[in-house]
Amino acid sequence: MADKPVKGEKRFFVTGNEVVAWAALAANAEIMYGYPITPQNEVMHYWTRLAPKYGRRFLQTEDEISAGFTTVGGVLSGARAFTATAGPGNTLMQESMSMAEMMQIPTVVVVQQRGGPSTGTVIYSQQEVTMTCFGGNGEGFRVVYSTGSHQELYDYVIKAFNTAWKYRIPTFVLGDGYQAKMRESLIMYDPEERGIQMVPTEKIVGASGVPGVDREPKHLRNTYNTEEELYKVVGDLAKHYWQVAPEIEEYEEFDCADAETVIVAHGVVTRAAQGAVKELREQGKKVGHFRPITLRPFPKKAMEKAIQKAKEILVVESAEGQLAKIVKAEIYGSDIPITGYFRPGMGITAEEIVEYILNKG
Repeated sequence: MADKPVKGEKRFFVTGNEVVAWAALAANAEIMYGYPITPQNEVMHYWTRLAPKYGRRFLQTEDEISAGFTTVGGVLSGARAFTATAGPGNTLMQESMSMAEMMQIPTVVVVQQRGGPSTGTVIYSQQEVTMTCFGGNGEGFRVVYSTGSHQELYDYVIKAFNTAWKYRIPTFVLGDGYQAKMRESLIMYDPEERGIQMVPTEKIVGASGVPGVDREPKHLRNTYNTEEELYKVVGDLAKHYWQVAPEIEEYEEFDCADAETVIVAHGVVTRAAQGAVKELREQGKKVGHFRPITLRPFPKKAMEKAIQKAKEILVVESAEGQLAKIVKAEIYGSDIPITGYFRPGMGITAEEIVEYILNKG
């Protein structure tokens, strides 16, 4: 049996789905539960090829409902478990992930977005933002990292395990079909050699000792009989979530200090936005770009600072305004006009953004 999946730092040229499998191995994930759905299939395929070499396991379930709940079960047993899905599969996992929110079970889910509604396409979109951030019944107490490159897929899959276990919050890595299928180079590394200590897992159910005698008993529930019970539990979840949110929030900004137009984009579209800002700046246009990396919790204060001198905000996304709805809610009360360049299910290039802004005036 091989030792560590990655030693030192090595450059790879692989697909995004391969990256997810390697990152999970590097994060010491012990088991993946999953069910095939395009475009995430190869996460499972590569995991099943690699996992036996490192003493890791895989279980293919009968559907995504089962994949979600078996992931919850694996985590409850103390395993560093994860799953991956897309589109309709993401929909079917919302019940189990709502349960994980309620019971503070540190699940990790990688989502490679595809187009919808319903079965939609198997290619690409950013149309799973609303569902991933708020899809389950409840309040959406979860962490959602939106990645824009293979390097970020690697970094944030590793980080997701630590975030989930440190804060006991279900954590999602939101990729997309383009990242899943395309190849690009990245540096893979052993987290430990970079000083990244993986947060240890623990048995949530079946821990040693007698509850109430050797250890504090765990009272795990996801259903309540009275309004007062639920009110208290949700209040406690909210208090915990918003206390830790500032530690979790992440973002990037580009040339926003004097920007009159601020482009807001996330995920793979940030690459087009960055290219557009560079080109427009060369033409003398005061354009900047704000990129939320955590869509949930959203970096509200950072964005408010980034748009201080803006005369307009342009939300660019491969969806019909899902990110825009979040932006509008987060900066409610601002009098800066918000417009959108929405291309659901379509790739967006820097040239298209430049043309759109120039033609607007």
